[in-house]
Amino acid sequence: MSRLSPSARLLRELIAIPSVNPAFLPPGDPRTGEAAVADFLAGIARKAGLEVQRQPVVEGRANLIARLTPAGRVRRRILLAPHLDTVGLPALDTLLTPRVIRNRLQGRGACDTKGCVAAMMTALCALAGSGKRPQGMEITFLGLVDEEHGQLGSRHYARHGPAADLAIVGEPTRLEVVSAHKGDVWLELRTRGRSAHGATPHLGRNAVHLMARVVEALETTYAAQLKRRTHPLLGSPTVNVGSIRGGTQPNIVPEECVITVDRRTLPGETEATVRREIRSVLEAAGVAVQFTNLRLGACPALETDPAQPLVQALCRASGRRRTVGVHYFCDAAPLSEGGTPAVVFGPGDIAQAHTRDEWISLDSLDRGTAILARFLRSLD
Repeated sequence: MSRLSPSARLLRELIAIPSVNPAFLPPGDPRTGEAAVADFLAGIARKAGLEVQRQPVVEGRANLIARLTPAGRVRRRILLAPHLDTVGLPALDTLLTPRVIRNRLQGRGACDTKGCVAAMMTALCALAGSGKRPQGMEITFLGLVDEEHGQLGSRHYARHGPAADLAIVGEPTRLEVVSAHKGDVWLELRTRGRSAHGATPHLGRNAVHLMARVVEALETTYAAQLKRRTHPLLGSPTVNVGSIRGGTQPNIVPEECVITVDRRTLPGETEATVRREIRSVLEAAGVAVQFTNLRLGACPALETDPAQPLVQALCRASGRRRTVGVHYFCDAAPLSEGGTPAVVFGPGDIAQAHTRDEWISLDSLDRGTAILARFLRSLD
């Protein structure tokens, strides 16, 4: 254990502090919420000489802000913005005990995204400890709440926090610099029928049968339409019917059926355009549905100009010649909508996120910390 790097030692401690998003555990479960891990990180930041404050988001949950301020006037700002919450199951209890196995650190959040938390905090504290402060540049560690559910933390900061020249949002990108990601709209579609006895189904109207036509239209006609659109980094938008429920028992004609739909969006697509498209497809199929949004708001897609100087500086620090796109969404888009250009970067592989044996490569963690430290030192 003594051979672990500073970022690996920090990550080991972070994993042992539960910060499960309250959406995934019963109310009052002591393992929920980001407060304990935020308190721990605040203590580290203060010891390093950073200015620490909390930004309340909702009751009992606050973004953590730790700033390294320049000696003179602030002319530019950088945000290092990982999220502090994790998912819960599968295998939550065992994954709250960090373990090092064959150059991997295993535990809930190791990959998504406490590895990024550890790398970013370690790099920033090292810069603070060196006594070197980039001229005119304020560097802020922004520990966000609720990314794994409603993105309340990033949405709140985008509305109420000062905009920055660049946000580096911590997610496991395999150390690629991500300048574009898909957005997401979650919808609930409902068909209404008329109940009747199963012995006389002709007296009713079967809502499940109606919904079967909806599913067929979405998974064939609409999916084919989406494949005709492409983005150079993101490919095509997609649609997926994720769940269906309807009816109560075999001898009753169901009067209601509900599906949930995941629609991944490209830059420029909005929830309103998605609804219009789906409604048009279903009208052509002769089916009417009721729409409900399953989120507080759709997560928009991200598209940041890779030619921006600070983005190019991060690419140089990471040894990358170009930026890439990813299919998942994260806190980068809400921050970007709030006026801060954002990219996504971090150690680890998204394939390990939310898994039963979540882990991160220690080599990736150390390389990510070194890249961030090199980037921060280049900011003068």
